[in-house]
Amino acid sequence: MSIQKFKNQLFIILLLLVCANSLIAKQAFPKYEFRAAWIATVSNIDWPSKPGLSTQQQQSEFIKRLDQLVQLGCNVAIVQIRPAADAFYPSSFEPWSRFLTGKIGQAPNPYYDVLAFMIEETHKRNIEFHAWFNPFRALTDATKNANPSNHATKQHKDWVVNYGGKSYFNPGIPAVRNYIQDVMLEVVRKYDIDAVHLDDYFYPYRIANVEFNDAAAYHSYNPEQLNRHDWRRQNVSTFVKSLNKEIKKIKPYCKLGISPFGVWRNASVDPEGSATRGGQTCFDDLYADIRLWMEKEWIDYALPQLYWEIHHKAAAFEVLLPWWENHKYQRHMYYGLGVYRMVNGKGVWATEAELKNEITCIRKETSNGGFSFYSLSCFDKLNPMVVNAIAQTANPSIAFVPNMSWLDAIAPEIPVIKKSQTIHHSKVIAWEHANASKEQIRFAVYRFKKNEPITIQDNEHLIAITKEKEFKDDLMHDASDVYCVSALDRNWNESKASNLSW
Repeated sequence: MSIQKFKNQLFIILLLLVCANSLIAKQAFPKYEFRAAWIATVSNIDWPSKPGLSTQQQQSEFIKRLDQLVQLGCNVAIVQIRPAADAFYPSSFEPWSRFLTGKIGQAPNPYYDVLAFMIEETHKRNIEFHAWFNPFRALTDATKNANPSNHATKQHKDWVVNYGGKSYFNPGIPAVRNYIQDVMLEVVRKYDIDAVHLDDYFYPYRIANVEFNDAAAYHSYNPEQLNRHDWRRQNVSTFVKSLNKEIKKIKPYCKLGISPFGVWRNASVDPEGSATRGGQTCFDDLYADIRLWMEKEWIDYALPQLYWEIHHKAAAFEVLLPWWENHKYQRHMYYGLGVYRMVNGKGVWATEAELKNEITCIRKETSNGGFSFYSLSCFDKLNPMVVNAIAQTANPSIAFVPNMSWLDAIAPEIPVIKKSQTIHHSKVIAWEHANASKEQIRFAVYRFKKNEPITIQDNEHLIAITKEKEFKDDLMHDASDVYCVSALDRNWNESKASNLSW
């Protein structure tokens, strides 16, 4: 056995020991932690509950989804706004989604800008909005194309490949990549999103003995004469690199995140891969070289889908977690958790223990880390006591979204508390803040007991995040409690603490 292999196995054993004792051990919870959930719209998985609801019903249901995020302590919503070459917003390129209104191209009635509404309501709750696009899916059913005559699937039939009963835009055609990029950049320009988020497949999941028919494009757009597999990976990498560059030109603060399949490559075919036996992999089947994108800093975060349990025979959670963490380079790595497996779950998924253990392992074994639940509506199907137990684990304290120093590392000005008074059994404080750059600012409120050391290095005393310059604490413990405030910019850089209120 090589020394490196022995070290890897020893690391896994130590990780298992940590996870096994995690619920007993006392720990400080991260002040910066990505806490998210996916809200899928394709086939009405999470929202809206069915096509064709009234505007009021759509909005009411979305607000209920946001209320779930708040209960779970989430600070990020990953919302699918383009499930299949359609749109949950007024697009210059693609029609309104049938998953929204029941008919492709039909706007909501009474009309409203769905995306603007979702972003506004999400930001009201100090939750980031990550706009989730499926980049290359064209039709969910290859036999039905109800798109208008000016849609890309009808104007450019040569762009489309039918595969496994669905249709896909061919990533090997440069005009296709430019078109998909333009669709996304329109949203970046027009809407106050915090990130562009792409899901797991670029080329579709492989079907045994069925070839993705891109031969014509391969021969037409392959000047370097690469083999088919390397050519496909180059197509996707070219797309990702360009998309990130163009996003940052428009809004330097807008993140690009990608949620890959949980196995990059198996060690059996590549010693750099993980000690897994994944039936499909990012690199070999989906042609997504996510490790390269992280190393080259073409994306801001990866969110691999680790939907397998601890001790899974082919793709164990405790094997994949350190592999991904060791390949984040100078970017952020978060982890997708399969809450859907708890719905009618058996074995380790019959209770909340597995999910809680995975969250605790992430907290102990990662830095600038976090997790996302797939998907939000699954919590509707769980026992409320189970949901509450998960919420208590996921939401032990308020957390900021991890700040990304390569986007912005300059903290805002320090707030100055100008008013502090006790009204009945509540404390009211108000402050001023110089914001010459007019950037988006939030404020963090901290509460301390009299004579307690004042520090904002952790979140033990963090009680609220607000966009207002006034805060009323109805849960004041004692009239002698001491307060301070800090300012947070869009990238969650935090100022030093304000003066104290007495």
